Amino acid sequence: MATVRPLHDPTALFQQLLTQAQQLPKEQMPEPTAFALATVGDDGQPSARMLLLKHADEDGFVFYTNLESRKARELSGNRKAAMCFHWAPLERQVRVEGRVTRVDDAEADAYFATRPRGSQLGAWASRQSRPMDHVGDLEARVAEFEKQFGSGVVPRPPFWSGFRLVPDVIEFWHGKPSRLHERERFERDGDGWRVSRLYP
Repeated sequence: MATVRPLHDPTALFQQLLTQAQQLPKEQMPEPTAFALATVGDDGQPSARMLLLKHADEDGFVFYTNLESRKARELSGNRKAAMCFHWAPLERQVRVEGRVTRVDDAEADAYFATRPRGSQLGAWASRQSRPMDHVGDLEARVAEFEKQFGSGVVPRPPFWSGFRLVPDVIEFWHGKPSRLHERERFERDGDGWRVSRLYP
């Protein structure tokens, strides 16, 4: 396995690590794009859940969700959030903190069009985060939308879109024996990054 090269660009370093994770066998790393997203509600209560990263570049880290979900409601009220990626076989963790913005409609439409048809129908059918009265209600709603759209194109629901977390901080952790781990913290500084090393 290639050694990660020291970089002063945290986005490039993240992409390098993600590529390494994606090259691992599925039995070792079933979902390398998985991350925990932490948000905070109006009452100050934090919540976290696992999501899948869909894109990452210099502009930020992109994920998609139902806009009526708890996470989307919390992000609408408090635009700050945090992510955590953990690639155990690599002994690597990446923490990202920053501000969240909505992706534009064209970007959301383009991504939605690439999703499997079943996932597209599921996006229409799920009343995410709301109570479900009966077992099987979700499947029944999927069937309704299958009938509605037939064999035609499934458009993006107006209540489904994406968010981009624009990082202010990206921190890299590398596990080492005897708890002599390495931590490198990148903090946004104007157009660049200020780098520091932290005790583990």
